[in-house]
Amino acid sequence: MSPPWLSPRAAYVHVPFCAHHCGYCDFAVAVGQDARASDYLDALEIEMSSVGVWPVATLFVGGGTPSHLDDAHLARLLAMLARWLPVEAGGEYSIEANPDSLTADKVALLLDAGVTRVSLGAQSFDPASLAVLERTHDPGEVSRAVERIGGRMGVSLDLIFGVPGQTPAAWREDIRRALALGPGHVSTYGLTYEKGTRLWKQRRAGRLIPLGEEQELALYEMAIDELGATGFEHYEVSNFALPGRRCRHNEVYWANHAYLGVGLGAARYVEGRREINTRDLSAYIARLKAGGVATREGETLPPAERAKETMAVQLRRMEGIDREAFLSQTGRGLDGVAGPHLGSLVGQGLLADDGASVRLTRRGKAVADGVIERLL
Repeated sequence: MSPPWLSPRAAYVHVPFCAHHCGYCDFAVAVGQDARASDYLDALEIEMSSVGVWPVATLFVGGGTPSHLDDAHLARLLAMLARWLPVEAGGEYSIEANPDSLTADKVALLLDAGVTRVSLGAQSFDPASLAVLERTHDPGEVSRAVERIGGRMGVSLDLIFGVPGQTPAAWREDIRRALALGPGHVSTYGLTYEKGTRLWKQRRAGRLIPLGEEQELALYEMAIDELGATGFEHYEVSNFALPGRRCRHNEVYWANHAYLGVGLGAARYVEGRREINTRDLSAYIARLKAGGVATREGETLPPAERAKETMAVQLRRMEGIDREAFLSQTGRGLDGVAGPHLGSLVGQGLLADDGASVRLTRRGKAVADGVIERLL
């Protein structure tokens, strides 16, 4: 049997349709094109059938907004997934949803399909922050969506900090309102200004003033303290979970293990080769219906680069990098890959090294990207 970093036991499926393209979003989305949902599902099934029936331990349906599909198209999607990507007994089956599109009927469809976990894009409970982010739901719709789920599936809530104008008091209220809903998992992402997005353009034109680095750091540390005080483990730089409630699918990415990926703009990592699909909806549909492939680009990294990549993603985890496991996965010793900066970063209190493993300290988590850049 192939090791997990070569043969996938996880799959990601992309659903691009959205009611609105938020100003910070750089994902492959399709707005105002709901009439093409049937054609998209046709193409998606062709792509899945080219892989064949592939049982998985974790399945993640993201977007876009999967819950934006109408009931009939959502039911069809779930049936397709059951056929081509069946989730093994005891597996994790996640789907992303927006609070304003997760109806009671859709919750029933998800339950019937065996979905075990819903990732809700709350982002904030503050109307001012929601307006800057161009989110279309109101804060009350988050709690109503959680009520509709009713504890029958696990709930993860996404929150964004570092929004222009966001105050520490507003961020603390976001965290506390999220916790009051009883999620098993919370993700906290610092706002990024991806090139070409509307938020990036507004910042470039001076119409948005981003928070300073020290302000963002204070908000991040507040999240660590508030979530930690209520029993959440900080198991990845941006993610917190109650014991036993980690996102097992995302742990595949952070281990740099293999995964399948189908759909518009989807990426996959199989047998050491990375590929990514086209982000053009028309091209995706046309290519697959014509008997072609959706792949836009791909590469197989040489062993040394794969080892560096593995180091970079594994360091984001709470447990960091296990030296023995790293050697087994990459064929290279961690100290040789990390080079002379490893000892320096330990000396600066940004990394902890107990001989068996290396991990970020609390200080290191706050500047994780910089630490990883140094090591690379």
